Amino acid sequence: MPLSTFQKLRYARHLVLKEIGEKGQEVLLSSKVLVIGAGGLASSAIAHLASAGVGTIGIADGDIVELSNLQRQFLHTFAALHTNKAISAGEFVRARDRDINVHLHPLFVDEHNICDLISGYDFVLDCVDRFETKFLINDACVLMKKPYSHAGAVRFQGQAMTYVPDKGPCLRCLLQTAPNGATCQSVGVLGAAVGVLGSVQALETVKFLLNIGRLLTGRVFYFDGLSFETKVVPFSGRDPDCAVCGEHPRIKDLSENAKEYHAACENVQGDTKQ
Repeated sequence: MPLSTFQKLRYARHLVLKEIGEKGQEVLLSSKVLVIGAGGLASSAIAHLASAGVGTIGIADGDIVELSNLQRQFLHTFAALHTNKAISAGEFVRARDRDINVHLHPLFVDEHNICDLISGYDFVLDCVDRFETKFLINDACVLMKKPYSHAGAVRFQGQAMTYVPDKGPCLRCLLQTAPNGATCQSVGVLGAAVGVLGSVQALETVKFLLNIGRLLTGRVFYFDGLSFETKVVPFSGRDPDCAVCGEHPRIKDLSENAKEYHAACENVQGDTKQ
């Protein structure tokens, strides 16, 4: 659908970019993106996606807003304390642009609901904290052939990569099992550092939707906020022994891997989303 006069003014700075222009903006307005997790990563990612004019944004999160979240999760306000994060984030998007379709999913994703959840979207963002849930998102996207952006951050550092079906390795090719590492809750995290990684996810999303630039497919972006050192490191192509995308995958049904995913849901008490 041709842009309205309002939309031409709203997205004027996009229209002068030869990589976007009116046709590209029309593509963004017709695109559907799902963000899983509505915390720190999502705060930056959702803000940029909404501002860019992605026409349909889905937000999935079963957690509630807690006081400690506000240090980095700027989607939420004091008024939103003790309310569901997906609902709170939806109010933020609607305040940015009333024309954006916001689909709210106020639930925790699990092996039973994730495939239905992601099926209606063009692109998925992994904005959760726990690696067990990140692997669930990865596995579902591989099985459903859905492209997605992974990111994570603790303290002052973080990383990001993008999975595109049949075009590059998945998260399990990089990390075979969930690392027993630190979480934001245990070692802390700087909000601005998380914001950088969320912005990278938004940028990767727009690039994929518009088929422009070079994605972080088969490459990992590393960011260190203390030293301000950044690097993009290639890693080998798809692992033939990968449990989900390899030549002989053992993960063909998410329910068969439920024990690993459920480790992420034990003792969830908020403050788990980056």
